[in-house]
Amino acid sequence: MDDVTPAESHNCAMHTRDVFVTGTDTGIGKTFVSVALLRALRMAGLRAVGMKPVASGCELTPRGLRNDDALALQAASDPRPDYALVNPLAFAAPISPHLAAAAEGRRITLEPIHAAYALLGAHADARVVEGIGGWLAPLSDRLVAGDLAHALRLPVILVVGLRLGCLNHALLSARAIRADGCELLGWIGNQIDADMLEPDGNLDTLRARLPAPCLGVIAHGAATAAAACALAPVLAALRSCG
Repeated sequence: MDDVTPAESHNCAMHTRDVFVTGTDTGIGKTFVSVALLRALRMAGLRAVGMKPVASGCELTPRGLRNDDALALQAASDPRPDYALVNPLAFAAPISPHLAAAAEGRRITLEPIHAAYALLGAHADARVVEGIGGWLAPLSDRLVAGDLAHALRLPVILVVGLRLGCLNHALLSARAIRADGCELLGWIGNQIDADMLEPDGNLDTLRARLPAPCLGVIAHGAATAAAACALAPVLAALRSCG
């Protein structure tokens, strides 16, 4: 946390409907959950926009580098923001962002993220900021993914990919989030493994041991609309924040 400007308060964001979405790993459904959350916010009558501050594995297009996750967040946003605001730091190589940045002779810093985040908030009631990888995914020699939540003063939602090993991953992630001085608003279970043994037992264990409430469980293969309905408790948690 050495590179992060200390927040005046880590209880909630200045906009109480803003939230940072992290996950227990890469590929566990952070983008799907973020898109569903944007839909739920819009269904509640709010202007909601998504952001993926840092993305690697971007494809070079005539309009520049584009990332599928960031494009999904842009498409789910209303009003629809410019791509450069959704994803201010884009890198081509599908590797850890600190390595992808180094390969291009660049360095990830917080300044362009702060600027894009502020511009997104000018015309939105809520901002859903999706991290990259897990909480401690390296962004530079000093920054990790979780530092974005700390710098932007956002409460955190942890997406738990429900598969073998998720208990350890979730408990470690929750411990790291709280140790870094950020508020863990709650967690969402995403059933990414249809063949997972004892899913209910794992969910019961997570509910008993995680130091934050379960804000929803998304069934395997659920459509975005169904997932948005399942995330109604998130809206209540955001309203009570602060």
